[in-house]
Amino acid sequence: MYEAIIIGAGPAGLQAALTLGRMHRRTLLVDSGEYRNATVDHAHNLLGNDGVAPADLRARGREELAAYATVEIRDTAVSSVAADPDGVRVDVDGEILRAEYLVLATGLADDLPPIPGLAEHWGHRVANCPFCHGHEFAERPVAVLNASPHAAKLRGMLEPVASEVVVLDPARVLRVDGVDEGLHLTLEDGSTLEVAGAFVAPVSRQRAPFAEQLGVAFQESGAVRVDPFGRTSVERILAAGDMAHADHFPGSMATLAAAIAAGQLAAVAIVQELAAPR
Repeated sequence: MYEAIIIGAGPAGLQAALTLGRMHRRTLLVDSGEYRNATVDHAHNLLGNDGVAPADLRARGREELAAYATVEIRDTAVSSVAADPDGVRVDVDGEILRAEYLVLATGLADDLPPIPGLAEHWGHRVANCPFCHGHEFAERPVAVLNASPHAAKLRGMLEPVASEVVVLDPARVLRVDGVDEGLHLTLEDGSTLEVAGAFVAPVSRQRAPFAEQLGVAFQESGAVRVDPFGRTSVERILAAGDMAHADHFPGSMATLAAAIAAGQLAAVAIVQELAAPR
């Protein structure tokens, strides 16, 4: 019987495990090895680690967890989860494990606009977060492939960074090819455009089915609805990272810093509840 099981060992899950480990709580961290930023070579806008490779950041987190004997890590996928009055049941490789609390930190998956060649550059010259990747295109032209009202806001955010910001409806782009130091866009009218990089708005979805299996409430965005400490609508189930957000913040802040903060808050909530008189 664990006190907490965490599914997902990205920044949110690792931080939750670290916080629980430091409070000597029996914790299992289960990691499938699938990550939203798997194609990213360098992550940015994280104090003390600006430009870190996401894989290196995860490796450092695991090294730090090794110092805490109450934290166990299993590198495998979870088959299913279920809630019961005493906590949760998690099927790991056919073994049913139990815990008082569950933290979902499985993240999101992104579906890109169906433009040939776009996916090959995802996480490198094609991104969705100007805070994480905008500076790398400084003083060079960039494209915003976005037909939503958010495109104007994104253009305004990038204008101090880029030499030029071109907003295009994704339907106008026939193909994306890589060239030296940038991208070559072929447009439907036969013209072409060369830019340093492009920003797109992917359609994000839950990477794992566990939130739906547990029957937690969702936001209209598809993210799990949580309170400021990551508690979901189902007792003893918490969620952290890109996959969840609270009502007071109507949108997913998909940054490493935000995910780490969410993981810590979820763990703090668990520690406080475990310490409460029963």
